[in-house]
Amino acid sequence: MKELVILSGKGGTGKTSLTAAFAGLSQNMMLCDTDVDAADLHLLMAPEIKETFDFVGGNQAIIDPEKCVACGLCKALCRFNAVIEHTNPLSFTIDGIDCEGCGVCVDLCPEKAIDFPRKTCGQWFVSDTRFGPMIHARLGIAEENSGRLVALIREETRNRVRKQHLNLILTDGPPGIGCPVIASMGQANCILIVAEPTVSGIHDMKRVAQLAAHFKIPAMVCVNKFDLNPDQGLAIEQIARDNNIRSVGRIPFDPNFTQAMIQGKTILETHENSDASQAIRKIWQTIMENPVMKQERIM
Repeated sequence: MKELVILSGKGGTGKTSLTAAFAGLSQNMMLCDTDVDAADLHLLMAPEIKETFDFVGGNQAIIDPEKCVACGLCKALCRFNAVIEHTNPLSFTIDGIDCEGCGVCVDLCPEKAIDFPRKTCGQWFVSDTRFGPMIHARLGIAEENSGRLVALIREETRNRVRKQHLNLILTDGPPGIGCPVIASMGQANCILIVAEPTVSGIHDMKRVAQLAAHFKIPAMVCVNKFDLNPDQGLAIEQIARDNNIRSVGRIPFDPNFTQAMIQGKTILETHENSDASQAIRKIWQTIMENPVMKQERIM
């Protein structure tokens, strides 16, 4: 079993479009979308959902009106302004969006009038796509625990890959370097960092590279829209060399990416002979020829 995780230091670098294109070039693989806070790989994959599961994580405080004596202590204690005061008659309720589930009001309510049930924070799905099976998820509005949800769907992906005797996991990771990113990269064979040739792109690429180095996961980098600012693109490749990160290719700016997205397809499906499509094929071949991607990992 091998896994390639595609990451970027920020959103909008083309990470998901590249993942979808790679899916069209690979065989015997499973897709995993770990960008659960703002998932969009499904827009290109048009998945047919086969199984749906609730993701339960965290707790939410709920005031029992029959036990509450309207003392107002919960409102005074809440650091997140989640307790709403009502008049005529005086009563209190808790806004489920603002409640952070810290449990302070539950522990300190003198009347024990606040329940603290587990709550459903989102859903995760097992789907079929035209390129192969896919596991993805959707976190609820203003919900947390995205790192736990990422860990859950990655574990489920590995289990199903074993059972179905597949060889490769293609993981579309979340942007940034936070908890969901860390949860998405563990045990991967390699990380592909998608960078854009800007000052902020260089900064973001460095952050992801440092994260990969910290967890001792081999990293590669490709520069998307390279020709928009070749000097910055060259700077990214030099930084990669300085940090023993292999640069696997350059993708030119191509408006056909947008046209493909509008159609819900990959650029390889809509413009297979474009310069960008040719560059993607070369990058995929280079990645697959990398020794780290030929090693079977026990997961």
